[in-house]
Amino acid sequence: MDIAQIRKLIRLIQNSDVTEIEVTEGDQTVRICRGQQTVAAPAPQAAPAVQTAQTPEPAAAPAGESSPTAEAEASGKHVVRSPMVGTFYRAPSPEAEPFVKVGQKVKKGDILCIIEAMKLMNEIESEYDGVVEEILVENASPLEYGQPMFVIAPLA
Repeated sequence: MDIAQIRKLIRLIQNSDVTEIEVTEGDQTVRICRGQQTVAAPAPQAAPAVQTAQTPEPAAAPAGESSPTAEAEASGKHVVRSPMVGTFYRAPSPEAEPFVKVGQKVKKGDILCIIEAMKLMNEIESEYDGVVEEILVENASPLEYGQPMFVIAPLA
């Protein structure tokens, strides 16, 4: 499936009351959901049924405590969350420098990391201008959908 077809599907969703659409072409499946980040990846070959991923609910913090990501968001910082399940990589290869480091300025569109999902390498770009304040995931660690990865403080 080419990018032009995917863009047409996105426009279809945006210009209608449809909230979700899934299209399969050969061994590739694209699911587009309104209100969530769009993910395009090949479908598993032996999957008997398709399951819809739900946004995980954050674990409840003990009374009087709050999670570091909730504190960051409350203070106006941006928390970059994983748009998919996969493996987190800070650099394009094991011997290469990481895409970003703590304290580094980033612009919208800069690559923050790579998430490997179903043998596809997906570059994750920053949606914000700012300074990387925290990297919340270790290199080569598994990620869940919606898991916090980075805290980016807006530029003053």
